[in-house]
Amino acid sequence: MGGDVMTIYLDNNATTALAAEVRDAMMPHLFGEFANPSSPHSAGMAARRAVSEAKAQIAALIGAKPADLVMTGSATEATHAAILGALRVIEETDHRRDHIVTTAVEHPATFALFDDLRQRGWRVTVLPVNRDGLPSLVDLAAAVTEATALVSMMWANNETGVLMPVEGASAIAHAHGALFHSDAVQAAGRVPVDCGIADYLTLSAHKMHGPKGVGALYVRKGAPFHALIQGHQERRRRGGTENVPGIVGFGAAASLASLWLDEADLIAFLRDRLEQGILARWPGAVVNGAGTARLPNTSNIRFADGRGHPLDAEELLMRLNRAGIAVSMGAACSSGGNEPSHVLTAMGLSGAQAAASLRFSLSRYTTAAEVDAVLSELPALHARLVAA
Repeated sequence: MGGDVMTIYLDNNATTALAAEVRDAMMPHLFGEFANPSSPHSAGMAARRAVSEAKAQIAALIGAKPADLVMTGSATEATHAAILGALRVIEETDHRRDHIVTTAVEHPATFALFDDLRQRGWRVTVLPVNRDGLPSLVDLAAAVTEATALVSMMWANNETGVLMPVEGASAIAHAHGALFHSDAVQAAGRVPVDCGIADYLTLSAHKMHGPKGVGALYVRKGAPFHALIQGHQERRRRGGTENVPGIVGFGAAASLASLWLDEADLIAFLRDRLEQGILARWPGAVVNGAGTARLPNTSNIRFADGRGHPLDAEELLMRLNRAGIAVSMGAACSSGGNEPSHVLTAMGLSGAQAAASLRFSLSRYTTAAEVDAVLSELPALHARLVAA
């Protein structure tokens, strides 16, 4: 290891490497088979068939029907389309419902949308979480009323990997006539995801070894929905010429992910090996969210200095980077700011403790040799940093 070239990549919750099988599926549509899927000629119809086949592959991953999917340009767009599309219809049909419930650990892009909705007059309740990052279903049941239009809860947290109580949350929402949305971006392809509990699900290709720039929204048949972008494509639910190579790549990635779900135990074994090795080599290190079920690939670890005080994890991140090891301090889209992780502070960590935490996220391509190589770097890094 060494130099500026990344040799060990443990930031897979930010994005994943494009699988070779996905690349191969996309290649014909990047060059020779370039037709617009809305065109009536043979080439256009072939592109349309490719899109339809890919949607069937994506739908199979979550137990949906292809007609239930709306292809988007990103998971952020999918989330915005779900929430804004549902609330637009509710505003026009049920003036009693002006309330939204979410949690304190949602993705920054979702929070930004709810902040905007609050300014537009919607009442938004943000549920707290416990030390492990879980909201209470008792709190949720108390918060949801007949005025609640929507409950939005992510399936798995992007920073800690904590699996949220989505099934119970959906039941509570539906018991009061509210809709249920879940951001399943980190969960889909890593743990089983069943669309049957939700009215809307958000998915992303690049979290499962697919291409960037393509997302998908599951909309339950009959659920209220108003298109965010007008046009005839996607059954008039999302205008704009389809990103055929991206959608085909998403389909191939979803098919692979369906097969790789059987490898979750192996990934969890490597994750645990990494965690246990870090805890053994770094006195005072703590796994954030370790007290509850998590994604098999994700570990968020808090580091201490030689006196037991929270360490500046940014320095450790940079030293790991120089050693050719890529990790992160949280959501990629919010990195670079000076604010501590809202997820970790919501879990009760101080700002200093949150800033002492790093996220390690593995993929199916992560090897035991890579995990052991990371662990071999830690004693020297510990000696340098605690002595500083």
